[in-house]
Amino acid sequence: MSTHKDRLAALRDQLARQRLDGFVIPLTDEHLSEYVGAYAQRLAWLTGFQGSAGTAVVLPADAAIFTDGRYTLQVREQVSGDDWQFVGVPQTSVACWLGEHVDGGARIGYDPWLHTRAWVDEASAALADRDAVLVPVDANPVDAIWPDRPAPSPALMTVHHDDVAGASSAAKRAAIGDWLVDKRADAVVLSALDSIAWLLNVRGGDVDHTPVALAYAIVHADGATDLFVAPDKIDDVVRQHLGNSVSLHDRTRFESTLRDFAGRRVVADPAGSVAAIVHALEAGGATVIAQRDPVLLAKSIKNPAEIAGHRAASARDGAALTRFLHWAATTCPAGTETELSAAAKLLEFRQASGLLRDTSFSTISATGAHGAIPHYHVTDESDAAIEPGHLFLIDSGGQYADGTTDVTRVLPIGPPTPEMRDRFTRVLKGHIAIATAIFPDGTMGGQIDAFARRPLWEAGLDYGHGTGHGIGAYLSVHEGPQRIANPAYPGGQALEPLRAGMLLSNEPGYYKAGEYGIRIENLVLVEPRAIPGGDPDRVMLGFETLTFAPIDRDLIDPALLTNDELSWLNAYHAKVTQIIGPLVEDEVKAWLLERCAPVG
Repeated sequence: MSTHKDRLAALRDQLARQRLDGFVIPLTDEHLSEYVGAYAQRLAWLTGFQGSAGTAVVLPADAAIFTDGRYTLQVREQVSGDDWQFVGVPQTSVACWLGEHVDGGARIGYDPWLHTRAWVDEASAALADRDAVLVPVDANPVDAIWPDRPAPSPALMTVHHDDVAGASSAAKRAAIGDWLVDKRADAVVLSALDSIAWLLNVRGGDVDHTPVALAYAIVHADGATDLFVAPDKIDDVVRQHLGNSVSLHDRTRFESTLRDFAGRRVVADPAGSVAAIVHALEAGGATVIAQRDPVLLAKSIKNPAEIAGHRAASARDGAALTRFLHWAATTCPAGTETELSAAAKLLEFRQASGLLRDTSFSTISATGAHGAIPHYHVTDESDAAIEPGHLFLIDSGGQYADGTTDVTRVLPIGPPTPEMRDRFTRVLKGHIAIATAIFPDGTMGGQIDAFARRPLWEAGLDYGHGTGHGIGAYLSVHEGPQRIANPAYPGGQALEPLRAGMLLSNEPGYYKAGEYGIRIENLVLVEPRAIPGGDPDRVMLGFETLTFAPIDRDLIDPALLTNDELSWLNAYHAKVTQIIGPLVEDEVKAWLLERCAPVG
């Protein structure tokens, strides 16, 4: 098992023992999480791929790994092309590929705790055309050959206090109960870890970068809730916080409990619930109502306490990032630092506040060609020196009790080329277009995504990811249902009106394969906008930028900016000095003032 080739061969042997002709391995867990605990990192263990989204299919003679445009370069660096075919999604789906590659009569296995019912139906239909079948497994064959598979985290569940949550768990559960009454439903099954954490005002340490605890919940129409969690994760403090209206059960009892709803109407999110949940409910005689998790929209609209917390976290985080940018500007041109040492230095600056709980994702510390990989993950093997003549991209964030941050900056190591300045300025123009957008209430993120792309499109350029994602309140760094995205790119199919109180990222980019990457990311808050002379009956919305750190002036070509764009940039930098200046020391403050001086 020392090589990924050995692991692939071992899996094929295991599939033969289980009388299977293939198996599908998604990068997720039984909660369909984006980031998963070490115990669920089956795709990485099998293939070597370190990205945060992907799926593999193993057949007797073929093996394929499916990734979207964010990982086109990364997957080829980390996974052997001798053993695996590289397939792009959404251009080709896993189901379609299976339908084209399996033999007639084949039995293709899947873990029903790792796929949605919709995926099962789609794959089954594709296989039926080849007289092949999709077979649920009781035991995942990857687990059977993974000798040192980590155990799930033993971390305790913790209380997320009402003063930062902004509402009590009882009030939130009562609102979900009212929603169930409106839907004429008896209960809703919650399997998304961040939904459970938000609803119960609890947090955890079971998943790197996301403060959640492994659990399931069933909320009833009267607001009473059954929580399924390992008993040793609950202490007296949490038990008292949850109160008598939350009944505690061992996590292992969840599936059997789902079979106890005979004759009742139970909501299960078709996109957020694994097939095993739906199968168990139906097997027990429940009527399954396919409705979106009602917590999703509720937690996406931040209340005043959550917004205030995010402002405080953003200022604290911006000061740490500013210290880092000063350090990088003065240290990295010597060529003595690497991607790993830079990431460690930024973590050191964040930890200095004494309030950092975790990073909000693995820091993307990327120099030169690595910057052209949007979700690059630096490892000991890939670590590169930060040297003059290259762009250095740093995308990072922090988890604080009062907020979650996510920010990207790019700085040139030595003088940038004219092309670098042109591309950076076009990305900046797109960033400003989103930051200054005004739109009617009810507008969806996909409708304004093109604002960010137009300056690049005008030069025959584009980028292969969404422009903005939602973000949680000391929760997931990527939070739905809101997005700013082209339907052609990952996540773009999610159509959700933008509402006041939502937090999103604003992060257009440009990537030149083999040379450099550019992305400028701030977080923004959707807020009402009064438009003088506008229709008084029409509610208009806009964005307030909440992230503050200097945008590198050496990469800006002022000639490409309009007067309005220059005004925005200079006003933004003036606010950076106002908010961050008092939080940094003399040498850094002097550098900050110089970097934030008016442009143009």
